[in-house]
Amino acid sequence: MGWVGFVAAQLVRFAWLEARACTFAVALFAGLAISTVVELPVPRYDALLLYGLVVTLLFWRIGLETGREIAVIAVFHGIGLIFELAKVRLGSWSYPELALAKLGGVPLYSGFLYAAVGSYVCRAWRLLDLRLSSYRPRATGLAAAAIYLNFITHHWLPDLRWPLAGALVVTTWDARVHFTVGAHRYRMPLALSFVLIGFFLWVAENIATFFGAWSYPHQLDTWRLVHPSKFGAWALLVSVSFTLIAAWQARAGLLHASTTQTQD
Repeated sequence: MGWVGFVAAQLVRFAWLEARACTFAVALFAGLAISTVVELPVPRYDALLLYGLVVTLLFWRIGLETGREIAVIAVFHGIGLIFELAKVRLGSWSYPELALAKLGGVPLYSGFLYAAVGSYVCRAWRLLDLRLSSYRPRATGLAAAAIYLNFITHHWLPDLRWPLAGALVVTTWDARVHFTVGAHRYRMPLALSFVLIGFFLWVAENIATFFGAWSYPHQLDTWRLVHPSKFGAWALLVSVSFTLIAAWQARAGLLHASTTQTQD
């Protein structure tokens, strides 16, 4: 196999692993899409909550998610709901449809959208055998916590997302994420992985708003593209998710890379 063939084969393998890591998110998006065209016996947001619970249980029973991963998904569901309650109250976006399972204007199913991010990182960690080198958990965790708080406090205090993004880059400057594709081990800058995941989450957000998962103020009359600035916001939010899961993986001894040689 020539060099071009090898690269193509590795890209296909990597895409397949990424697709498997996104299974939970894909299932949720499928439910969103179907719910817009199928007549439901209950309000759509309530049906999506039941659907999310069934998908979670099914993934656990057939082994796509481990019990520990389900626990992480539940934590992300809770964190997501807290975030949603704050942002909806502040008018950042809304859930205009009626629902029985709704708290403070936020349907309980919305936590699954954050759980999908947690599921992706957990499954990618396992499928790609992720490890980190030169990672500073305390400094990165403090930067991520400040980023999370700034998403809420910027409504009445100065928006510090750019200084905080700079702080995150500084704290992760030497950090590398190591991953396996086929028989080969690779690495990339951790900050770059946040940017790449953030971009694909922004794409997913456009799909989700198109299917009415939630609506920004400029989308209430008709669907419009989510502003590109949200791409940066997602990249920052991913850092919060990643640091939480990294701390969880550290407890299981699955955080640090070995001394095995990797390729850039």
